Amino acid sequence: MLLSVRIITPLFVLFAGVQARYNTSNCKLVSDSESQRKALSLLEPLTNQNFTTEGQETEKYSYIFQVCGDAGGVKNAGLIQQEKGGKTVQIGDYSKTRAVAGSDWVLLIYEGGEQYDSHCSKEERKAMIMISCSSSSKSAFSVVLEDNQKQQDCYYLFELDTTAVCPVVSSKLSAGSIVLIVVFSSLAVYLIGGFLYQRLVVGAKGVEQFPNFAFWSEIGNLSADGCDFVCRSRGNREEPPTYRGVATEPLGEEPEERDDHLLPM
Repeated sequence: MLLSVRIITPLFVLFAGVQARYNTSNCKLVSDSESQRKALSLLEPLTNQNFTTEGQETEKYSYIFQVCGDAGGVKNAGLIQQEKGGKTVQIGDYSKTRAVAGSDWVLLIYEGGEQYDSHCSKEERKAMIMISCSSSSKSAFSVVLEDNQKQQDCYYLFELDTTAVCPVVSSKLSAGSIVLIVVFSSLAVYLIGGFLYQRLVVGAKGVEQFPNFAFWSEIGNLSADGCDFVCRSRGNREEPPTYRGVATEPLGEEPEERDDHLLPM
């Protein structure tokens, strides 16, 4: 029994994952096309969740919307209207779907809702949901209007702001920029980590807290010597200084001057 559970459980999880991955395939397009399928695929992250909002009518209605799923648990209903008394009206059927995509928006249309009682020539209700890109991490669903003051082509218009349809922004960093970021980040980690180690573990004080202080001091001295040799040395164009040698021959004896004749006789 335990072995059977271990075998069946991964298969069930795999099947559920495959089903969840392609939830937008539940929508049946009125006129199937590659562009509409691509537009629906952008909405895959929004599936399996209800979006609810309150209407602005005198008689308050609540609206529940789901992408290619049963809104409020009503079969085949992509969008429903609920009265406070409990009456539910199906506005759109996801088995009659149209979809149009732009650069950062998708217009989802559910047709095949319940018929109007008197106006709009008693045609079927239709829901149009404008799904737009938003920088906010939280999706916001709202009703815009119900255009039913005409003989035909009446519709409900809704807005859904979400990050799901935002275009992917490619990185504009060049390879050189990435290398510089990595180098400076590594240098910062080296300096901060080395400073903390020298101070807290070794107990160094003053400039000795600088990691590998002796090594970097030697590097600095060698760099200064190299700079002095390259930039400030006189080179071979000047004649080397000459020095006058000192004679090694002994000096001759100078004649002794006698001053006896200056003495009085």
